[in-house]
Amino acid sequence: MKVRVRPGDTLWHYSQLFQVPLRLILDSNPEINAEQLMIGEEVNIPGFVRNMYKISAGESLWSIANKTGYPLDSLFLLNQSIKPQFLQIGQEIYLPLRVTWLLVDPKQEYTYEIMVNDIRKLVTVYPFIRSGSIGESVMGKPIPEIRVGQGEKKVHFNGSFHANEWLATPLLMKFLNVYLFNLTSNKPIRGLQLPPLYDSTMLSVVPMVNPDGVNLVINGPPEETFYKELVLEINNAGTDFKRWKANIRGVDLNNQFPAKWDVEAARKPEKPSPKNYPGKAPLTEPETIAMADLTRRRDFDRVLAFHSQGEEIYWGYEGLEPPESRTLAEEFSRVSGYKAIRYVDSYAGYKDWFIQEWRRPGFTIEIGLGESPLPLTQFDEIYEENLGIMLASLYV
Repeated sequence: MKVRVRPGDTLWHYSQLFQVPLRLILDSNPEINAEQLMIGEEVNIPGFVRNMYKISAGESLWSIANKTGYPLDSLFLLNQSIKPQFLQIGQEIYLPLRVTWLLVDPKQEYTYEIMVNDIRKLVTVYPFIRSGSIGESVMGKPIPEIRVGQGEKKVHFNGSFHANEWLATPLLMKFLNVYLFNLTSNKPIRGLQLPPLYDSTMLSVVPMVNPDGVNLVINGPPEETFYKELVLEINNAGTDFKRWKANIRGVDLNNQFPAKWDVEAARKPEKPSPKNYPGKAPLTEPETIAMADLTRRRDFDRVLAFHSQGEEIYWGYEGLEPPESRTLAEEFSRVSGYKAIRYVDSYAGYKDWFIQEWRRPGFTIEIGLGESPLPLTQFDEIYEENLGIMLASLYV
């Protein structure tokens, strides 16, 4: 919600007026000189939208403020052009409306286009977050990253490396939505106060690493003739793509990282496949190149890659993980009920590469139980199990 500055207004006044932490207002307005607001300039108030209201007989701004619970000055601020003493029946004014509903609907077949639209809505209502593209998929889809927080500790989440494991994307998007709402409302989640997390931690989220693959699983072959013919040629199941894990040209993105890639390559398919083909060499695909570049650029302190399925947490790689990885894995297991597993006979994954290169905690979280894509009926249970993991990753 945007408001126009009046004489004597300050960001601190807006913070008190709308009960929004000052830091979030400051970060929602990076171009503004907070020490000297200019009369008439627009200021973003995160967590609010304008709501149209029609005047009824006998109403005044004072009575409307009393009825709605919003401070009288917030009504004056949003309706600077009206004359309060001359309100007319049927006249329309604006009221501030705190966004208390989820902007993200996670319980649907969550395509790339739905995700992009949801990110746009989140950025509009919560302008203190930052969103940008880390690169493009094979088919040219920008791969979004969302960042929340200004702290020195840098935590990264990602989802949908594997196309048929797309349920991880709405899981991450719902968490973002809930986190942002509770931040602006100054409400805890499971007893955890969020403003200190915002100040201490920068959270980076890439909700959908493999957008072409996710859309293939959900929508079927793309309209573009070249890619349609390509996936039909690769797919062993004909026109059924529900079990497809790879990117659009049949490369398994989580077998693409230079962490014993040659071991995986020797025992995996030698040509493009719906799953497990590691490519001709490490980091050949634009999606994995984008993720590697992002990780080098951000220099994360820990990373969590969300996959499905198994209700397991993989946290070790070749003995290169630091001691704190065990502590974190045990905490993640405690809050989720998932089983923490140090080693597994698998290489060339994103978390393997991260541990190898940085010697910092990296985790693969296998959400849910069953065959991917997991049914949406599991979503609520999966969210509650993983909420504790996501929160713990930020504060432990």
